[in-house]
Amino acid sequence: MSGQTGHGCGYRTPNAILAREMPHVCVNDIRIHYKERGQGFPVVLVHGYTGNLRNWVLQIPALTQTHRTVSLDLRGHGLTDRPSQPEDCSLERLAEDVYGLLQTLDIGECYLCGHSMGGMVAQEFVLTHPEMVRALILVDTTAQQPASTDMAERARLVQIALTQGMEAVFEEMLRASLLAGELAETNSAYIEKWREQFLLTSVEGYVYCAQAIHGRRPLLDDLHRIQVPTLIVCGALDEPFLEPSCQMHERIAGSELAIIPGSGHVPTIERPQEFNHIVASFLARVEACPATP
Repeated sequence: MSGQTGHGCGYRTPNAILAREMPHVCVNDIRIHYKERGQGFPVVLVHGYTGNLRNWVLQIPALTQTHRTVSLDLRGHGLTDRPSQPEDCSLERLAEDVYGLLQTLDIGECYLCGHSMGGMVAQEFVLTHPEMVRALILVDTTAQQPASTDMAERARLVQIALTQGMEAVFEEMLRASLLAGELAETNSAYIEKWREQFLLTSVEGYVYCAQAIHGRRPLLDDLHRIQVPTLIVCGALDEPFLEPSCQMHERIAGSELAIIPGSGHVPTIERPQEFNHIVASFLARVEACPATP
């Protein structure tokens, strides 16, 4: 694995001008866009499907009061390189991208937080590199394919992406009320900001990551191996992920489960104050207890 700062990799970013102005590192033959803020013990933030590091904008100011934050754009998302083939976006490969970034930044241990697909990546990471994770935060995610996932609808949206592009996918999701629920009707500024960030996802990233999520290996029976303090968070209105959150809570010994009332799939944006308080309290409890070798 290679990990270096610089311009040695060939790259295909969605916006080359922006990419040159942002910090990147070369990892696994791609250029990964990332952002660092603050000082202290590192908190690593991994976004979800069709998201990017900007999704943590309401968490970073609070976290950087006491911690160093590192956020990144996964392959095909934000300003990180687009994948060239489906296997580039396996959850295992995405986890190794996170590992390569942390190695490049000389981070040997961290608190790891992942949302949705990022939570799936975080599970792969902690199971493969347990020595690097002091505490784990899983947000609206699952250890296996949710039984309620509408694969026919996902396949239809993938086909729209392939034939019409990401703008058409966004409009179709909005029309079908699949994007932001009540916020789509009540907060136009939120929707415009979401559109802006959604369109930073490449068609390749959208299609290949959808395939990776659908074809992922189930991890539920492996979660007993997670031995670090773990917080599981889920929005009370995020029906497809409520039962998976309870299942993960049951399998990870000593884990905590927090359900946020009034929140859907993205509590980091929908209920940021409640989410930030839950995370801050959890990290304070972790830091109050000596680490066990």
